[in-house]
Order: sequence, then C-alpha cells, then structure tokens
Amino acid sequence: MGRLDGLVAYVTGGGRGIGRAIALEMARDGASIAVSSRSKDELDEVVAEVEALGQQGLAVRADAMVKDECFAAVAAVADRFGRLDILVNNVGGVTFRTGPADHDPFTHNDDIFAENLTLNLVTHYWTTRAALPHMRDRKFGRIINIGSGYAKTSGGTLSYTAAKHGLVGLTRALAAQVAPLGITVNCLCPAWTNTRLINLPAMAKRMGTDIEGAKAQLGADSLLKRILEPEELGPMAALLAAPESAGITGQVISVDGGYRV
Repeated sequence: MGRLDGLVAYVTGGGRGIGRAIALEMARDGASIAVSSRSKDELDEVVAEVEALGQQGLAVRADAMVKDECFAAVAAVADRFGRLDILVNNVGGVTFRTGPADHDPFTHNDDIFAENLTLNLVTHYWTTRAALPHMRDRKFGRIINIGSGYAKTSGGTLSYTAAKHGLVGLTRALAAQVAPLGITVNCLCPAWTNTRLINLPAMAKRMGTDIEGAKAQLGADSLLKRILEPEELGPMAALLAAPESAGITGQVISVDGGYRV
C-alpha cells in the first residue's frame, strides 16, 4: 500500500528532470500519473516507466505558454481518470532571444521579461485555476509549486527571480483562500540541480572549466558542496501530496543541499 493509492497526480513539465523524478516517485507511492510538456517522445517514455511501476499513466502534449492548452490539459486528465487530486506546477526556466543582453538591466528585452514572468508564474496560475474545481468538488487537493533558490534570494535574472518570488506570494495567498476546502498549497524550492535546464556543458564553457569543475563551482553555494540530482526532490513532493500532510500548507520548503544558508 502506498501513501498515494487511488489518487491522481498531474505534473507539468513532466517529461524530464525534476518533473519526471517527481512523477515517478508519486507513481511508486501508488498514484496514477499524468505528465505534460511540448515533447511527446519524452512524455511517452515517462508514461512507460510509470506503467512499469504498475500505475496508470497519461501523456498530454501541451504548451504551457498557451492558456487554452493549460486548461485543455487539465480537462484531459480529468476526463481520463475522473478526478484530479494532486497538481505539481513544475514547468519553468529562462528564455532568451539573442543572449545575456536580453536579461541585462540596461539592455533588457521587454518581451523577454514578460515571457519569463508568464513561463515561471502565470502558467502556474492558469493550470491551478483549471484544476481547483476538481479539488473543491472532492474536498481534497494538493498543489505543489516548484520554486527555486532564487525564490528567496537575489542572483537570478530579473524576470526569473521576480517570477519565483511572485510564486511564493501566489502559494501563500492561495493556501489561505482554499484551506477551508481541504486543499493545501506549498512551494518546493530546489537550487542547482543536475537537469538539462542548467545546461552544464554551456555553463562549464562560460566558467572556463569542464563539467565536473562547473558542478564544483555551483555546489560551492551550498552546505553539501554539490549540486543535487532530480530524484532528491521526489520524496518531499510525495510527502506534501499525501493525505497525512493536511497540516502542511502555505509553506516554502527547500530541498537544496543547504543553498546559501
């Protein structure tokens, strides 16, 4: 018996990295899993892994930057499983047009600023808006927003850091408003994690070192002196999704190796 037996979890950006790791951890705990992203091949691989664990899976191709596709993806999950209990808002990242100048405070591309706010904050709102009625009707829900070390500090680009700080505000405001309905909302914050998002080969080139050297430099920001693996986020996400975690809401929880403590 798993903690999440009988529950349905939907993970955005679930084709790789942290999203994939969380989806598989929740499947191990007994949940049926839906994952979405723009890359159908990656989603199909995750679903195959979910099914190998003995759980039902669903791949939904959706562009999180398109509001209608966010709502349609949630509808597809509810249609397939008849319910939606757990939402993990994992999609995010940093987009560029030409290079670092796009994010420089003196040369910032205004469209890029708005685009990154949408990617890292507004998409979470859209998907949550679509999911909330399904949770309200069952008087149960778990919403987990994936934040960042930059949700609590400076250091990232203007738009990314602003969006992640905004995500903390969204988490707390929503938690207060839906608490009477049996719905919890929390923000899970990783720091440097070994995913394609940080692009270690490019990072190493900029640092004038190799990949192991880049990992060491990035890890120096944390007490553990290393970057984390995506799988290290899974157990905390599964805990926050479990019925027995009803007393945890409105919280910003870090799994980051002691980043900038």
